[in-house]
Amino acid sequence: MVPPGLEGLGVEFRFCDSAGLGEAVRGARGLMLWDFFSTAVRDVWADAGSVEWIHVTAAGVDTLLFDELRDSDVVVTNAHGVFDRPIAEYVLGAVIAHAKDSRRSLEFQAQREWRHRETQTILGAHVLIVGTGAIGRATAQLLRAAGMEVRGAGRVARSGDPDFGEVVASSKLSAEAGWADHLVLAAPLTDATRGLVNDDVLAAMRPGAHLINVARGPIVDEAALLKALRDKRIAATLDVFDREPLPSTHPLWSAPNTTITAHMSGDVIGWRDTLAAQFAENVRRWLAGEPLLNVVDKKLGYIPTGAR
Repeated sequence: MVPPGLEGLGVEFRFCDSAGLGEAVRGARGLMLWDFFSTAVRDVWADAGSVEWIHVTAAGVDTLLFDELRDSDVVVTNAHGVFDRPIAEYVLGAVIAHAKDSRRSLEFQAQREWRHRETQTILGAHVLIVGTGAIGRATAQLLRAAGMEVRGAGRVARSGDPDFGEVVASSKLSAEAGWADHLVLAAPLTDATRGLVNDDVLAAMRPGAHLINVARGPIVDEAALLKALRDKRIAATLDVFDREPLPSTHPLWSAPNTTITAHMSGDVIGWRDTLAAQFAENVRRWLAGEPLLNVVDKKLGYIPTGAR
């Protein structure tokens, strides 16, 4: 049965899990990868000789890419645009929850304890967003609208960006992190960003600063982060992790000043329908020989700024 939103496209759909992909992909020209953490495509690459196009239902394609795919003529597209605003709203919510000390309010409520105290304002707070792509840009726009001062961190430093104002080089993040009250990670996982937030960056963050990760877990050195949290030097809101689901025995669950969510920052009601409509539009374009939307630069691992 064809899922809602994909009817009437004039193509034959095959459905499988990772174990059945080797058989299902034989003779197929296109592949839609729902499980964006799966490495099954690499495992069955020898059977995928007829594949011309792979669509990933996520913004990040880091798990999919491997050398043979990068060097091939297979086109890779992603879900660019679907998650930008929802993730930006999640980040704004995390900033507000941190400023208003919501974690302790819930703890006091559970204890039926009336505890009056003063909290912080977000007006004028400094936010450094690592990743200047669509998600980072949507986040910058929303946080600026809420009255915060925003900078970006990207591959190339520049001034005068319409949304970030100043963009600093992410390679020099340890020299820039001390400016921020909130350090937001919204970058793709690449060789350049893996382990980017290390002990040096965490040590450079101002006392009481807040790390928000809506990107990929391996961008952060989890051991260094855990130490910083246990020392109560910073706080964190984490939606992504090295290993997902996060094991119930993982020490991050009980780390001080830490909020954990289950990789859901972009998942709002109706997101599956939006993904289906986006994929259906690209199927129509593909069948008509028209340029596909959201083509990923396989060498970079993401869609370059200005490209769709």
